[in-house]
Amino acid sequence: MTHFRQTVFLLPAHVNMAPPIPLLAVRASDGTSLLTGPPTCEQHSSFQRDSRPSRCVTFSRDGTLFGWCNGRNVSVVKSSDGSVVSTFDLPKTSLLDFSPLNTVVVTWQPYSKAQNSPQADANLQLWDLQSGQLIKALYQKKVDSWCPSWSEDEKICVRSVNNELHFYENNDFNTIANKLHMQKVSDFELSPGVQPSKVAVYVPGSKGAPSFVRLYQYPVLGGPTAALANKSFFKADRVSMLWNRKASAVLVTASTEVDKTGASYYGEQTLHYLAVNGETAVVQLPKNGPIYDVVWSPNSTEFCVVYGFMPAKATVFNLKCDAVFDFGTGPRNAAYYSPQGHILVLAGFGNLRGQMEIWDVKKYKQVSKPQAADTTHFSWCPDGEHVVTATCSPRLRVSNGYKIWHYTGSVLHKWDMAAGSELWEVRWQSFPDGSFPERAVKYQAVVSELGTTQAPPTQAYRPPALRHLPATASSKLHEEEPPQNMRPGAAGEKSLSKSALKNQKKREAKKAAKQDAKSEPETPSDPAPVSNSQSEPRSGDPETDKKIKNLKKKLKAIEELKEQQASGKVLQKNQLEKVQKEEQLLKELEELQIGQ
Repeated sequence: MTHFRQTVFLLPAHVNMAPPIPLLAVRASDGTSLLTGPPTCEQHSSFQRDSRPSRCVTFSRDGTLFGWCNGRNVSVVKSSDGSVVSTFDLPKTSLLDFSPLNTVVVTWQPYSKAQNSPQADANLQLWDLQSGQLIKALYQKKVDSWCPSWSEDEKICVRSVNNELHFYENNDFNTIANKLHMQKVSDFELSPGVQPSKVAVYVPGSKGAPSFVRLYQYPVLGGPTAALANKSFFKADRVSMLWNRKASAVLVTASTEVDKTGASYYGEQTLHYLAVNGETAVVQLPKNGPIYDVVWSPNSTEFCVVYGFMPAKATVFNLKCDAVFDFGTGPRNAAYYSPQGHILVLAGFGNLRGQMEIWDVKKYKQVSKPQAADTTHFSWCPDGEHVVTATCSPRLRVSNGYKIWHYTGSVLHKWDMAAGSELWEVRWQSFPDGSFPERAVKYQAVVSELGTTQAPPTQAYRPPALRHLPATASSKLHEEEPPQNMRPGAAGEKSLSKSALKNQKKREAKKAAKQDAKSEPETPSDPAPVSNSQSEPRSGDPETDKKIKNLKKKLKAIEELKEQQASGKVLQKNQLEKVQKEEQLLKELEELQIGQ
């Protein structure tokens, strides 16, 4: 039997705000500690470091509480001064979380059954934080979606039980207030924000029927017209669902384990958009390949997608699923908006080299391009000015440590783990939305003793046989695309939609064709040899004239291809080969004209 062990310090009605400098929790093989964020980056003086290795650390939603479980007990303290709020004798606890208003502490331990016992102990436990009393003990075998989901005011709580959703109201876990019965609810996502709460549910397809995602507004869960929106699709073994902050729309990434066409090792992914007003769409991605990351901007009106075979593209879309800005291609597989939404980081972590591109979202201008090699974790500080990158075990067991950066590329603090020690997790203290105002974006690197780590310019792989030759477009392994505002002739194109750009290019081509027609002299109807003369001098040798005419025709075609390339069109291999022959053709033409 589990007992609440220590006297409880009741939380006052008005809890003092956490310090204005966010804390960073560090969980490692040599213990758990709290670090104050920039500019000091020192150990939190009020927190007694726990030398025992912890299985889990977490902050409450508002950041006022910090909890961890160290294999002996679960401890909850105030983040501001380290004073103990409660301690629970729960040595097997592996996961820990708080309800949004800090009313309930949730603990989970692996489900296990003793040999002599017909039934295991309930492994999901909900505790009243103020009294330390057990509210409810439940069974939760799978670690996926282990924690119940609360609305921000705690009026509703949802958990998935045997492929159906159970809704509880006002933290009364003895009564199921509502249920969502469907064929087999595989996954769900409760909306953020205030009432009315909405829920997105995913039901996988079976026996030839498609998979689907539906949106409901609590408590209207039954009947054919109850769903706010519905999107069905084939090719889905699993999905991830992402609400925007305003709870007005959901992005659904549907994935298959295997790509039956054999085009991708990663399987196949499609991106779907559902809005609570009933609108649905498939987000059209102009490059084939995996979808690595999808993130909503905090403003809830735009989202960024990183997708396509390497080098991957990154594009920002609006709520109509139209492209707003194309970042071109690069070595990237992740995107992170700052909490205020004014800065976007595109990064290539994991099996990539750790290059980060920091962008000012309002101007779509690159701020810096630092590199953090071997990074396994990245997260924004709530102040929107700093980030942390870390190399953690078990993903990488060597060179463990973390760095705190300013977004301009300066490293402000660096910590390397001692030999034989492992870093397991770093986590910023959370704060309520609006705690830190948006500041103007700086482009000059912040002064730091540790300096910056600007990413070196990348060069495409060239086979040994081509390395002694000058670099040409056709020798590149991949065709790289710059961001749309850095492409030749891209000035003013940012605000135009795809269709507008297409029509603009058609008009320009038509105008150019008319001008060419005007500049060419009319061919007289009389086929006499003299009247067939061009404006250029003739050699008198029909064979030479024919060669000159053909060369000029080819050069004109090359000129047109170069114009298409300058407007952003990707040329085919044979077209690029034609462009490369321009110098040779000009030389031939010059020789023929000299010999006239």
